[in-house]
Amino acid sequence: MSQSPHSWPRHALTLCASLVQNPVNLGALCRTAEAFRLQELVLPSWQILEDRDFRKVAVSAHHWQPFAVCHNLQLSSWIVERQQQGTTVLALTRHPQGIPLPTFAFPQHTALLIGRELTGIPPLLIDRCDDVVTIPQWGQVESMNVGIAAAIAAYAYVAPPQLASTPN
Repeated sequence: MSQSPHSWPRHALTLCASLVQNPVNLGALCRTAEAFRLQELVLPSWQILEDRDFRKVAVSAHHWQPFAVCHNLQLSSWIVERQQQGTTVLALTRHPQGIPLPTFAFPQHTALLIGRELTGIPPLLIDRCDDVVTIPQWGQVESMNVGIAAAIAAYAYVAPPQLASTPN
């Protein structure tokens, strides 16, 4: 008898997308969270689950992925609550004091705060987080799509250490 997909274990990583506004990006984040079997995707509202563009990109991932909701005005309290529960909350953004993702060792229970399109994460929220991780970039463009950045970070969290570095 095979095990039900609902009982398969999930990685203890939460993606917090409360600042993300674009339904297409939220759909991509949903699909990424489900593909990596992440613990939770935090959305800005429940209504996004009914959005046509969200569903188009999420495909069927929204049927399988666990969700929570936190309005962006309540993010500061959400961060503190998670920290009190023993979760390390990280800001994923370009920041002078950011730790490069390839050198970062994720704690087991982690929540990753993802920034708003174009404007990123407000400084007050960055200050509330336990740490800042950044994805090194070498091109002329100073940022990347939130869905792509979250997928890179989620992979870094779930990948076995031997896959995280490539042989010369």
